[in-house]
Amino acid sequence: MNGLQSITKTTLMGPGPSCVHPEVYKALAMPTIGHLDPRFINIMDEIKVMLRQVMGTKNEITLPMSGTGSAGMEAAFVNLVERGDKVLVLVNGVFGKRMAEVARRLGADVEECEFTWGTPVDPDRAAEKIREKKWQIVAIVHAETSTGVRNPVELIGPMVRESGALYIVDAVTSLGGIPVEVDAIGADLCYSGTQKCLSCPPGLAPLTIGERAIAKLKNRQTKVPNWYLDLSMIMDYWQGAKRAYHHTAPINMLYGLHAALSVLLDEGLPKAYERHRRMHEQLVKGLTSIGLELPVAEAYRLPMLNAVTVPEGVDEGAVRKALLETYDIEIGAGLGPLAGKIWRIGLMGYTAQEANVERVVRALQEILKR
Repeated sequence: MNGLQSITKTTLMGPGPSCVHPEVYKALAMPTIGHLDPRFINIMDEIKVMLRQVMGTKNEITLPMSGTGSAGMEAAFVNLVERGDKVLVLVNGVFGKRMAEVARRLGADVEECEFTWGTPVDPDRAAEKIREKKWQIVAIVHAETSTGVRNPVELIGPMVRESGALYIVDAVTSLGGIPVEVDAIGADLCYSGTQKCLSCPPGLAPLTIGERAIAKLKNRQTKVPNWYLDLSMIMDYWQGAKRAYHHTAPINMLYGLHAALSVLLDEGLPKAYERHRRMHEQLVKGLTSIGLELPVAEAYRLPMLNAVTVPEGVDEGAVRKALLETYDIEIGAGLGPLAGKIWRIGLMGYTAQEANVERVVRALQEILKR
């Protein structure tokens, strides 16, 4: 029995992964070479340049961590948090909660400032909390994947900088779908993932770290507790003419990321953002035309991740199962307090196409009629 034979081409319209661009598939299939091969080091250098463009930063240390977006989250905290540090996490969904959990496991003194799920972080309340005490780190999710809400990271950044804390921003879902201007928002460390709006398979976590955060890393009283994600060592592999071996890089995944970034920059970031916006508006129009509603207020909706209210009396799991089995379309379920109450429809990267929007609306209409 060969499980690979059961794989069909599924239209991925959930919270990730997204559909992979054909150019990325081509790149993934290229011959593997050594991770210290000069040709591969050249590819690494090109990836760094492209990542800076996409992440809106001039940070020298801008690179993809080996691992999914969750590895980016783990890297952010293991490198910057020491036992006893005061960490404030602004929470309005699952991934804010996860940030807090990671920080707690490192022995930080963590407080969660929680906002109603499905609504954005309120800047005024956040400001009060930031002024409350001397925090070492303030963290927030830009695009909360569990709820489809966009948080005002650009308003929080100046408050954090004024307080003297370091600012960590999760851009796993936002990167490539809406502007992520790391330098402009004042993020000291920002991380993402390849499997969302970059249209690349899961496996890498783009990350950028600024000078203030590097200073904190270099002046730690204790070693970074995670060897694999220790940026002080990984930087030596990604910088300079002579690279210090740390771990074997996922070579073909980096080929894929190179292709994904090239495709995105060839399209142009403004055009990519506009495409996501247009497809979101088309989806909203189609869903409302068949009687479905979106619970998030229009001003705070993410174009690439759409929360949709499950109608009264509808078995949301049965609808998702029918979509997958009959139409080869995958959408996501709600998480936490929103489990059973919403569907999450992704329009990320290569998935954000008119034909896909039409297919999912038509399929939902047919299933709900039954």
